Amino acid sequence: MMFTVLGTPGDRRTELFAAACRRAGVPPPHLVPWMDAVRGDPSIAPGSLLRLDSPGEDAEMDALLRGPGDPARVGGGARWYASFTSALERVAAAGERAGARPLNDVAEIAVMCDKRRCHALLESAGVPVPEALPPVHGYAELRERMADAGMPRVFVKPAHGSSASGVVALQTGRRGRIRAISSAAPSPGGDGYYNSLRVQTYETEAEVARLIDTLAPDGLHVERWLPKAALDDRVLDLRVVVTAGEPSHVVVRSSRSPMTNLHLGGTRGDVDAVRRAMGEPGWERALDVAARAAACFPRSLMVGVDLLVQIGWRRYAVGEVNAFGDLLPGITGLPGTRFAGQDTYTAQVTAAQAQVAAIP
Repeated sequence: MMFTVLGTPGDRRTELFAAACRRAGVPPPHLVPWMDAVRGDPSIAPGSLLRLDSPGEDAEMDALLRGPGDPARVGGGARWYASFTSALERVAAAGERAGARPLNDVAEIAVMCDKRRCHALLESAGVPVPEALPPVHGYAELRERMADAGMPRVFVKPAHGSSASGVVALQTGRRGRIRAISSAAPSPGGDGYYNSLRVQTYETEAEVARLIDTLAPDGLHVERWLPKAALDDRVLDLRVVVTAGEPSHVVVRSSRSPMTNLHLGGTRGDVDAVRRAMGEPGWERALDVAARAAACFPRSLMVGVDLLVQIGWRRYAVGEVNAFGDLLPGITGLPGTRFAGQDTYTAQVTAAQAQVAAIP
């Protein structure tokens, strides 16, 4: 058994997956650089298992996918998505010619990387998700839609993006009060926004309107801001990795801001404390919601589900499903699962081996 990995040389995910192969006694994976896929010449090892990984944060790769510019800038998601999905299709076609077996389906990855399509698929399958607004194309339309829906608090998300890039937590109140929280900070030259590691707060309508109108041309997904449960004065959500249909790894992400992403000041919380707060029936329901979300992507060996835990610890909703949500260093599989004690990459190698063994 051999793997081909679409990845980026030196990327941590790629290196951790290669290490998992070594531990399992599997030959080192054949690496196809994302650069080759974008430029149109991916070379897949014949008969291999094909793993499609994240393009990473390489500046040259970003320029190929989004066009020239500062890699830290916010925006360009529509162009990124078109370039990204075209590259995936080329890799899939090359894999088919080589007789490779994909571990991640390119069509499913394309849905996961479009927040609007992902939300619609989950909702149609009966998976609990936050209520979404109809499409909006600018700030004025956003405020009108919020008023019509009786929704004073929303999350505004670029349709194509990750790591909370351009995400805005927006709340409105009486007498024209408004407050928006985002990792998007104004560029020094005043010609756009860049991704800051410090969460920004905007409290005038002019500031918020400018931010939303800058993000809107790439496409927006807007959904109700669900109040999250909290421990020790920190709100939280869960990243649940589902491997071969089974919730295998869980990370608690907690923060004093609405953004729980670890690179924005969020911290890893105590899984056992959250489990106690939910109670065993609640914990099982939460994992079931994550498994149901993953089941919407049956041809993907692994997905990362962002699970919102609402105040009261009894209700759960899926915020996003991530095609590349397995970078959880130091986290091992849940006790009682077939992946107990394994990191996310070893779990995927184990699951792939089991799938190959099951083929007649």
